Amino acid sequence: MDSSRSAKESGDIAIPVREIKSLKSGKGGPPVPTTVRLGDQPPPAAGWKRGVGIIDLVLRIFAIAATLGAAAVMGTTSQNLPFFTRFFQFQASYDDFPTFTFFLAGNAITCAYLVLSVPFSIVCIVRPHIVGARMLLFLFDTLALALTMAAASAAAAIVYLAHNGNPNTNWPALCQQFNEFCPRVSGAVVGSFLAALILVVLVVLSAAALRRN
Repeated sequence: MDSSRSAKESGDIAIPVREIKSLKSGKGGPPVPTTVRLGDQPPPAAGWKRGVGIIDLVLRIFAIAATLGAAAVMGTTSQNLPFFTRFFQFQASYDDFPTFTFFLAGNAITCAYLVLSVPFSIVCIVRPHIVGARMLLFLFDTLALALTMAAASAAAAIVYLAHNGNPNTNWPALCQQFNEFCPRVSGAVVGSFLAALILVVLVVLSAAALRRN
């Protein structure tokens, strides 16, 4: 009774095997039950969740790079255009547009969150059956996705107007003059959308891992 109880607690599986021993006289002896113990092996779900955790960590690092790059490019974007003399200039800077300021803040907040979430992602690799850390990542990844998508979408609308203008409202196409400003802000917006796409994948992975619990 004690041995079976200890076997259940240790996770071993006892498989009864009947072994028939033949006697020299030709009479079959009584079946002797033997016990074969399988070694402690992680269940298949644990290996699958550990793989999900590794993918989660790699994608999280890529998302950090994407949001950091988008925020850095936007925050350093500025261009001056000389007009008549060098003392009278037109200037375009990201902080001239409140939308771009919101874009910078949103990507910076998402980047900071992703850096803080890396230890939780590592915990999900070491302990694949943990639920609390995975649930926190799922919730905050969703919030970060909403913030990043809102910032990227708002900035994309301004970039579209800067490239094409709007004749109905007499909005000129600024990118015809500011040929350095527009490509930089456009690249920052692309990087932010890439980060949003990675966050979508992270949310789906967390949901799949929680579903298997």
